[in-house]
Amino acid sequence: MAPALSFPVIDMGLLGGEERPAAMELLRDACENWGFFEILNHGISTELMDEVEKLTKDHYKRVREQRFLEFASKALKDGGDDARGVKAENLDWESTFFVRHLPESNLAELPDLDDGYRRVMKRFAGELEALAERLLDLLCENLGLEKGYLARAFRGPRGVPTFGTKVSSYPPCPRPDLVSGLRAHTDAGGIILLFQDDRVGGLQLLKDGEWVDVPPMRHSIVVNLGDQLEVITNGRYKSVMHRVVAQPDGNRMSIASFYNPDGDAVIFPAAALVKAEEAAEAYPKFVFEDYMKLYMRHKFEAKEPRFEAFKSMETESSNRSIAIA
Repeated sequence: MAPALSFPVIDMGLLGGEERPAAMELLRDACENWGFFEILNHGISTELMDEVEKLTKDHYKRVREQRFLEFASKALKDGGDDARGVKAENLDWESTFFVRHLPESNLAELPDLDDGYRRVMKRFAGELEALAERLLDLLCENLGLEKGYLARAFRGPRGVPTFGTKVSSYPPCPRPDLVSGLRAHTDAGGIILLFQDDRVGGLQLLKDGEWVDVPPMRHSIVVNLGDQLEVITNGRYKSVMHRVVAQPDGNRMSIASFYNPDGDAVIFPAAALVKAEEAAEAYPKFVFEDYMKLYMRHKFEAKEPRFEAFKSMETESSNRSIAIA
């Protein structure tokens, strides 16, 4: 495994001063060569982050821990098959629940959340939504796109993105040699903001053929780019494979918020990022919901065949149109 010494960490406080060019250059390099970066001084108060962490860990202990222990005992039984006959290598050692924020919140409908936790999560989601949109505009600046281009591309015909949070716990695993915390994958959507445990690691990304640790840092937000940003930037920015390695000790908290396109949004490379001589080899055009349907069947596989499948459909559609004409 490669060392994480050069993992990109960006102090957003520098964006308002003389060091802005250097910070923007670091952001460009992170997006083009890593697909991941970590941000400090991002504007979300440490007090709010501490409250979110405390309530999330308390909720796991109070509501989810016993359920997970029951799953875990079955998952490792009889050499690694769970009760459904699923092999351990096809399981993820995680306890999760999902919160939808946009286009409509389901926070009030989720069982087992107390009112205080709901209020704090709603406030935290609002801060993350604003931060995601700020980051998208910084990416536009680096790409030479008009301010707001990426946010508009995500909003689609309904004028609102999809935004939701996956709240995960990765409890201690007695057989990390047998099961993953979360299997390797790229993220399907747009931009992902992660508030992760600063004491228990395990998140890794694949860079230059080697797994690199994403370093836990107190009060930081980890940012990674999804498949849709790779398409819109025509490959200039990259989504990268990442995974969570199960740990024998410690319970890792992970709160990942996904700022994604609306389901009806049509995703395609920005014209300003496609050179005329490269148009035939440009990334495909598709409806985000269609991409998600394919992704859900092939999440833990390489992204390239997904892109190629839509490129083939695009070519076939174009050939049919020519034949009809």
